[in-house]
Amino acid sequence: MPDALLPRPHTVARRRHETDDTVTLYLRPVEGPPVRCAPGQFTMLYAFGVGEVPISFAGDPADGRPLTHTVRAVGSVTNALCRATTGAVVGVRGPYGAGWSLGDPADDLLVVAGGLGLAPLRPVVLQALADPVRRQPLRLLVGARSPDQLLYRRELARWQDRGAEVRVTVDHAPPGWVGPVGVVTDLLEGAVDRPERTTALVCGPEVMMRLVAGRLRRLGVPGERIQVSLERNMRCGVGQCGHCQLGGVLLCRDGPVVRWDRIGPALEVREL
Repeated sequence: MPDALLPRPHTVARRRHETDDTVTLYLRPVEGPPVRCAPGQFTMLYAFGVGEVPISFAGDPADGRPLTHTVRAVGSVTNALCRATTGAVVGVRGPYGAGWSLGDPADDLLVVAGGLGLAPLRPVVLQALADPVRRQPLRLLVGARSPDQLLYRRELARWQDRGAEVRVTVDHAPPGWVGPVGVVTDLLEGAVDRPERTTALVCGPEVMMRLVAGRLRRLGVPGERIQVSLERNMRCGVGQCGHCQLGGVLLCRDGPVVRWDRIGPALEVREL
């Protein structure tokens, strides 16, 4: 059996530009079975000759093939991954980590995404919309810097057509924008009908997640019903190197998805 910590070669089967600096990669293994990820889990993507980075699964959990990741070019490794053309070979380790819990099908499901945070939440949206048992509507609140920075713009409209309630806001609006302007927390007004029966899934910049969680708590949503996806400097992916420790949590193993009642106090400590 191959070493689980060695990257498996994958071919870029397809790539799609989402924004000027963000690309969705569709990966197929060169040999062997496909990697199966649960919503919220991540893999370590390896750009050969450059390095590796943790990237959350962004595909359809009902399909799983090809493996799908949305990558923003922010450093040497992610720049190399975003430049990978169709047919190029990258490495994949994983999957790693704990994923999202959608809660009881009778609960209200509230998904709050900021910027690139919509990528790890995309599998949740697809899973919830495909669930024939879920009786309550999905509410999706999305914030972005500007309209041209919105991920999955065509899919947002399709999700709404399939029954999701989708609200989008931007920080800066060009002429012609007819939607809300402001931060994503502004969209929480009227979004929580039954706080004690709401499951809230939140992903985005850390300051945004703290503000959203704080607002949800004031609206009456229990901390154990709020989940956030966190980033730290993940290296090994298996909880051995300690680089991703946050308080008493190793995010590669115990996260990246963590309940707010468990991780909230640690996020109040500056520079932890």
